[in-house]
Amino acid sequence: MEIYRFIFNRLAENTFVVEGERGECLVVDPGSETPSEQQRLERFLESKGLRPAAVLLTHGHMDHTYGVAPIQQQYGCPVYMHDDDKSVVAYFQRVAKFGIPVPDPSFTTTPVSDGELIEAAGLSFKVIGTPGHSPGSVCYYFEEQRALFTGDTLFAGAIGRSDLFGGDYDSEIRAIMEKLMLLDGDIAVYPGHGGSTSIADERTGNPFLEPFNEKEELYDQN
Repeated sequence: MEIYRFIFNRLAENTFVVEGERGECLVVDPGSETPSEQQRLERFLESKGLRPAAVLLTHGHMDHTYGVAPIQQQYGCPVYMHDDDKSVVAYFQRVAKFGIPVPDPSFTTTPVSDGELIEAAGLSFKVIGTPGHSPGSVCYYFEEQRALFTGDTLFAGAIGRSDLFGGDYDSEIRAIMEKLMLLDGDIAVYPGHGGSTSIADERTGNPFLEPFNEKEELYDQN
């Protein structure tokens, strides 16, 4: 499985193309905002002979969904997203009145749920529900390939903000600690912004997960 990263839009969002089998691929969080960015993605797919079999959305924020409608319109592929983030997509349409570009909301989604196993492009992956950054945030875990796409739930050395519409800090921390941090340490983490990392590195060095990652201290009992 080859993974290609693109950095799109004004928020430097990571869009991933995951190469599967038979010339098919998966596109994770297509954030291509401008026509030139969308053309760049399309030219890449054409050069590799790849056709999207599905779009995987970790959540519904604008910077992760700018390129969804163009991909679905061109390739007719399903778009996987948790239903709880439909309200997020609708909410951020309101900022258009302030002159901020918003995604085309005409795409249709196929709902996913925590623990669901999905097969597409010859690949099998598991949905891990991680609400907190948004109510329907999820991660996509490719167990065989040891890869985890975390969107804005977990970054290298940080976690996602929870002060936006529908966010909840306690839910996010609980999901990270009870679901993500219990995965094997060698799993590569591909977040929605910034560089990649691993579960082991975040489990032992992410300052936002303290005191969970602190070494055991010995106290003088005298």
